[in-house]
Amino acid sequence: MISSIEGSPQRYARIGGILYLAIIVLGLFGEAFVRGTLVVSGDATATANAIAASESLWRAGIAGDLLMHVLDLPVIVVLYLLLRPVSESLALLATFFNLIQTAVLVANKLNLLVPILLLGNASGLDAFTPEQLHAISYVAINAHGYGFGVGLIFFGFACLFRGYLIFKSGYFPKILGLLMLLAGVSYLTNSFALLLAPSLASALFPFVLMPAFVGELGFALWLVFKGVDVEQWTRCQTATIPAKSPA
Repeated sequence: MISSIEGSPQRYARIGGILYLAIIVLGLFGEAFVRGTLVVSGDATATANAIAASESLWRAGIAGDLLMHVLDLPVIVVLYLLLRPVSESLALLATFFNLIQTAVLVANKLNLLVPILLLGNASGLDAFTPEQLHAISYVAINAHGYGFGVGLIFFGFACLFRGYLIFKSGYFPKILGLLMLLAGVSYLTNSFALLLAPSLASALFPFVLMPAFVGELGFALWLVFKGVDVEQWTRCQTATIPAKSPA
């Protein structure tokens, strides 16, 4: 498998790019279309009523998010293999950070299941008033927002490492590396603001994430339509292979 990838960087770059675009689309669906539509800021009861009235859409958002994280895994592998010729250690470090991000975000989806469990007339909830169930559901949704921010701290560092590798590669345009570096800064700024200064985070969102959207979308599109400079990639790959000692 790995030797096949190494022999066909263009093919796998385009597969990775297509999957990366799918991740972006699924992320926008869950965050903007589903939660952006059903979650009413500051109103737990209105949010609960909206979720109860559109439970299938809420469930679809969760399923789409999980599919997005499934697709994370092949993309992580492809990016490691494409960037390894520049620096294997940094490419591996970016991989580990990205895997932690994916694990955190997958576990975080459990928070989005809480409103379904509380608002679905499950047994054992008779001791709570509807208002209390609405409030707990809303807290769970807010906890998901914080969990998302925590996961993106790790992804922010992965973007920084990959941005540097892309910039230094010679087989990707340097502008893509700069855009990915800005994406990493964008994610880290948003997440640490959320944790340390929530009012500032609210003022910055969603504009603070625009560099991340532009950087990731630009890189994914480049992978799909341009791929890599195969000759330069092969030259870089060959240069990293240790020479064999003479017998």
